[in-house]
Amino acid sequence: MLTASPESYVWKPFIAKITCEPNWKWQKRELPMANYDLFYVWSGEGEVVLNDVPYQVGKGSCFLFRPGDHTSATHNPQKPLTLTYIHFDIDEEVHSVPEPYRVVIETIDFEHLLSRFVRLYLTKPYGYEVELQLVLKQLMISLLRADQEEPGERSTSQQLAVSIYEIANYIHQNPGIAHRIEDLAKRAQLSPRYFSVKFKEMIGVSVQSYIIRSRIERAEHLLHHAGMNVTEVADALGYRDIFFFSRQFKQYTGRSPSEIR
Repeated sequence: MLTASPESYVWKPFIAKITCEPNWKWQKRELPMANYDLFYVWSGEGEVVLNDVPYQVGKGSCFLFRPGDHTSATHNPQKPLTLTYIHFDIDEEVHSVPEPYRVVIETIDFEHLLSRFVRLYLTKPYGYEVELQLVLKQLMISLLRADQEEPGERSTSQQLAVSIYEIANYIHQNPGIAHRIEDLAKRAQLSPRYFSVKFKEMIGVSVQSYIIRSRIERAEHLLHHAGMNVTEVADALGYRDIFFFSRQFKQYTGRSPSEIR
């Protein structure tokens, strides 16, 4: 793919950035994948099965499915997947293909390219066909470049990414716990300062903001679906002051808990 000319990239009419419905699932088909599919997870939790091998996925999970692959997927309906997929072919002989799965660590540039590709495809400005091919090749170069990292360096980076995402998932799954940065950093075997820096770099928000956001998201769910009142929800999520809970809830959602209730 590195040596293939941009003109050889041919995208298929299956391109989007979507947030999956709660009951979404990707059923395994009888026929294998007919072309390439770049599949990237922006947020949420789920499982993707590639050729009978399951992968737990979250933010930064990235697949490059190939012709002949068999795929299926499900997700957590309370934490639905938001993903981008791009189906394409290459009208040249391909000598180098990115690995089928990785967690993208430096997400900012990669997500910018994905967003640009989808935006170009949807709006179709002047010259968009040429630019789509160029952006798609940039995405492939980005993946191939990551594949060329030194094994030791790559292993350390991947291990750090997995550790940070596991802790983010732990926070999200347990929003009622009084999480302390010191305890979370110890769980990641990092210093509190370095943990805080890498967490914000990879997740996109500070640890404290992520903790609050996880609590508020859980509070919304409990108010909507669990039949709990505002006091019960605040207590379940560790808030001793219901008025503080209400202010924080409104700050993050724009509405008071009683309006949601």
